[in-house]
Amino acid sequence: MNPIYFATQFDRSAENLFQCPQDATAEVAFAGRSNAGKSSAINAITRNRKLARTSKTPGRTQLINHFLVDETRYLVDLPGYGYAQVSKSKQKAWQASMRRYLTRREALRGVVVVMDIRHPLQDSDWALIELHQQGEAELHILLTKSDKISRSKCKQALHHVQQQLETSGIEATIQDFSSLKGDGLDDAHSVLDNWLFDRALARE
Repeated sequence: MNPIYFATQFDRSAENLFQCPQDATAEVAFAGRSNAGKSSAINAITRNRKLARTSKTPGRTQLINHFLVDETRYLVDLPGYGYAQVSKSKQKAWQASMRRYLTRREALRGVVVVMDIRHPLQDSDWALIELHQQGEAELHILLTKSDKISRSKCKQALHHVQQQLETSGIEATIQDFSSLKGDGLDDAHSVLDNWLFDRALARE
């Protein structure tokens, strides 16, 4: 567990790539379906329940939200996707915005795709992963709400997702996670440490 994340603060919201922080040396983006628990995961990782906006209404995150970990390193909350009531025009706008961010953002070291462990790899998740593959960032799969199922089913879900990714030729690390219980927090911090600090320092 790395306590540096517990001091993370909101920095800015951006409508597009050009409004993102220009001083960033490294950042990790969180993406996920609108009901996958993405904001709750960010809040659990930073131990700040008010950092990322959570709502019972899916799709509240509409902007690219940057949270400052230290002077030049950021966590990023990307707009939620896959919500049925979002119009096709908004879906296309989201895809265009995400493609620009995922393929052109030089500071982006890794993408954490958040999925409900009970409903992983939906069509919209694959669409996001396909966009991710067009860029250079690494990929981590965070299967949330693991407290909702038994340990045996959790292991089955992890194995199933890993197999699906390998079959599709997708390189990614994967873990289960519970925002409610804090399960998987150490593993999540280790992934972030590697992307934000170890490799960032190697580049400096």
